[in-house]
Amino acid sequence: MSTTVESIEKNIATLKIEINPEEFSKAVNKSYDKNKKRFSVPGFRKGKVPKKIIEAHYGQNVFLEDAIDFAFPSAYEGALKETEIKPVTRPDLEKIEKMSEDEGATFIVKVGVKPEITLGDYKGAEIESLEPVISEEEMSAELAKMQDQNSRLITLDEGVVKDGDTVTIDYEGFENGEAFIGGKDTDYDLIIGSGNFIPGFEEQLIGVELGEETTVKLSFPEDYHAENLKGKAAEFKVQVKGIKEKELPELDDEFAKDTSEFDTLDELKADVEKRLKEVKLTQLKGAAESAAVKFAVDSVEIDIPYIMVEEEVDRNLENFEVQIKQQGISLEDYFKFTNVNRDDFRNNLKGDAELNIKTELVLAKISELETIEATEEEIDEEIKVYADAYGHDFEEYKKDLNDRMLEYLKSNIKRRKTVDMLVEVAIVKAK
Repeated sequence: MSTTVESIEKNIATLKIEINPEEFSKAVNKSYDKNKKRFSVPGFRKGKVPKKIIEAHYGQNVFLEDAIDFAFPSAYEGALKETEIKPVTRPDLEKIEKMSEDEGATFIVKVGVKPEITLGDYKGAEIESLEPVISEEEMSAELAKMQDQNSRLITLDEGVVKDGDTVTIDYEGFENGEAFIGGKDTDYDLIIGSGNFIPGFEEQLIGVELGEETTVKLSFPEDYHAENLKGKAAEFKVQVKGIKEKELPELDDEFAKDTSEFDTLDELKADVEKRLKEVKLTQLKGAAESAAVKFAVDSVEIDIPYIMVEEEVDRNLENFEVQIKQQGISLEDYFKFTNVNRDDFRNNLKGDAELNIKTELVLAKISELETIEATEEEIDEEIKVYADAYGHDFEEYKKDLNDRMLEYLKSNIKRRKTVDMLVEVAIVKAK
């Protein structure tokens, strides 16, 4: 076997792999041993027909397809060793120049190689301060939400409809004076301001007295689900049969005792502020990490092998297919529903796929330059997360880890530490 590097362009290596007749003949014989039981020839028992007889009856190429499967993997592995090429994609068998027992086989293979990366100034991204501050408005909104969650409805004997009230109504809809299907109901409970009805319906009930009948005039939205009513003007005859008013509890120590583990309102407020800060800190960290990574990635130009992008698209498409299958939808049905074909869908995935690849390559390069490594303690902590998630004993789970999974865990740790470093060296924007 011999290999020639025909070219390396845009990080795609083209290899010419030549397998001599003797080696390829062994692959053909393996193919014959695998498939001989499938063939029947008069005068021979099934599975005992000589290879030459089968080829005479079914053609000289009958065993060549499986012969490729036997010959190619070891030949490709040998080609990588011979050329010292470090692939980042699976091989793409572009062409078979020749293939027979007499001549051997010649494969033309394309494979993506790791791009050379010249980093720019990856330190110094601008980020927001990671010290979360909770405004009075945010505190008030959270406490108001708690009040609302602990409110009760009071049935009114008299009064008018207000925003936030729950009203019990009878209604019937008409279009051009004719009642339409689905436009009538009785004793329907509607929260004013919920937006559950057509825009304008709830607003026109505000100010209507208990027991009063009124006419609501509006137009259906252009995107309304019923074709016959899209954009059409309509009238609804509505009777307000009941009004329930929301009564909010007072914000005091009793409220704190009734709704939490705290005895005073001040203690409750302190806990609310703490929780809001935790949420905001998570948001600030996420935004800072995104900004720091984007800053580093934007400073780099890389020729990403198209094969690498195609493989990432394939993975993303497979993941998407699994997700929608869990919802009972096949990928083909999804394409029909959305009026999108497979090629267009794949093309739409390429931009994100290329950015994801570029990001991972840049972070890996920064990790290498900064000599960021995963410590044994960090690796054990990572393993424990997985062991706990699957309900396994830590030591047993660690012992069963293969090298590939261990490298995956290490790379996750190094990636996180690299992103943390980029955030640490970022510049906090002045307020």
